[in-house]
Amino acid sequence: MKKILGIETSCDDTCISLIEAEKENPFYFKVLSNIVSSQTEIHKKWGGIHPTLAKREHQENLTPLLGKTLSVLGSAKVLPKKKLKCSDSFLEKESRLSKKLLPFLEKTAKPPVDAVAVTVGPGLDPSLWTGVNFAKTLSCYWKIPIIPVNHIEAHLIISLFSLEKGRLIPRIITFPAIGLIVSGGHTQLVLIKKIGRYELIGETRDDAAGECFDKTARILGLGYPGGPAISEQARKESSVSVDLPRPMIHAKNYDFSFSGLKTAVLYLCKSLPREKRVSGQYCSAIAREIEQAIIDVLFKKTLRAVKEYGVETLILGGGVVASQELQKKFKKTGDDVAVLFPPGKTQTDNALMTAVTGFFKNPLPLKKVKAAPNLRL
Repeated sequence: MKKILGIETSCDDTCISLIEAEKENPFYFKVLSNIVSSQTEIHKKWGGIHPTLAKREHQENLTPLLGKTLSVLGSAKVLPKKKLKCSDSFLEKESRLSKKLLPFLEKTAKPPVDAVAVTVGPGLDPSLWTGVNFAKTLSCYWKIPIIPVNHIEAHLIISLFSLEKGRLIPRIITFPAIGLIVSGGHTQLVLIKKIGRYELIGETRDDAAGECFDKTARILGLGYPGGPAISEQARKESSVSVDLPRPMIHAKNYDFSFSGLKTAVLYLCKSLPREKRVSGQYCSAIAREIEQAIIDVLFKKTLRAVKEYGVETLILGGGVVASQELQKKFKKTGDDVAVLFPPGKTQTDNALMTAVTGFFKNPLPLKKVKAAPNLRL
């Protein structure tokens, strides 16, 4: 496989990328295109992601993004309009998508793409199915292989590369390694034996770190998404000091729990007189303590796993990893441990990580490619 098209619709971002593996340098990739269409503004008024709206936006966005992506390959040959033939219909429940995609395929020649990689899970079921049906349609009409990709694995694999002048360059990695996934829906510690071999050693028992940021930001009236809103508020000056718990920080296992922190924030805010609740100084102090409490728990548990498993590499992935405070903390892990963050703007959801992960995976028959919202490593 040389050119791989990546499709990512696991949540609320519509993402398409195109990479090309270099012949002269195995595992080096040229990034031909990497587009992310964010739905954040659409979901803000709901205080979180509305699955039906997310699906609708994916249906609206995928075909235009595909056109922009393929434009990097030069002018597409326009064919006389013809009726498409395919043994299976994958767009029966995707009417919005069908109205845009089928006319596009009818008049556009097959591009020089060798495979399509698509996120199949975990994620929101409606969003995943739209991306999967889109990818299956392309696979069917273009007669190219389709490769299902695990979203969590993709967050880890993209951190194995640096991004320099439009090229993904593999970093020197010593396996086994410890991987920490911190996102809106997942907080997991993983022992990475090699690419494709993983052992889950710890995960959240309730709210993920990203969920805790969203819920506590809502309590403070800071809006959505919670992580960036909390971080921005935490940077503001305050002479006030508050204390919040670090849930399970001393537990002997590698599991996490953040629902207790959310509850503590709720009770703290209810206990404050109204004039203090609306005070900018109190809001900033609480936001700073929320951010530090979550980072402290993540750091201590991860560092313990690094030491107990005797690894030399720590790999971080997921949207919460974009936090500057989190990165600052984890850079203090120690000189004897290489700490790898996702390159460039690949910390949040993107299809570049999907395409790259697809390079290391095998294609499956169309009928076996299905959305799996609860997919695990």
